[in-house]
Amino acid sequence: MPRFYLKGICFVLSLLVTACGYRFSGGGELPGGIKKLNIGIFENRTNENGFESQIANDLIYQFTRFGNLQLTEKATADASLTGTIKSVTSVTISHANTNTSTERRIQAIIALKLSATKGGLLWADNAISAYETYAVSTDKAQTEKNKKSALTKLSSRVAERIYYRLTDNF
Repeated sequence: MPRFYLKGICFVLSLLVTACGYRFSGGGELPGGIKKLNIGIFENRTNENGFESQIANDLIYQFTRFGNLQLTEKATADASLTGTIKSVTSVTISHANTNTSTERRIQAIIALKLSATKGGLLWADNAISAYETYAVSTDKAQTEKNKKSALTKLSSRVAERIYYRLTDNF
């Protein structure tokens, strides 16, 4: 019996050491080997004031969290990441009755460009989107608070998605 267990343990350890190489996406380098990046404030074509700054701040957090490149001013950067918030829409997804909403979904669609400082487009995506749901209350102030909270979560989620898309090595 002990010899059987010893062989089993050796087998499991060999599998761990020679694993298939699976890894999570992202965490690699930016296209073009960019080492210094500038993240600008996004253009906001919506009625959600301040959302452009929130996304830029969440993107800065994502890039500093992994520390694999330097964020800098545009004049000293190898590339610049710019974007446009094309839309932020809210739709009802559940009803208490025909006239009363209980839950809404807010969705943002963002266009991005990563451009080399010396000229040339390195990467672009015209429709990165994310959504978040929030509760609708009979109190309008509470509903607005829930919506702002959902926008905060949505901003964080879209910044994470952008980071992983930009650093994906596939």
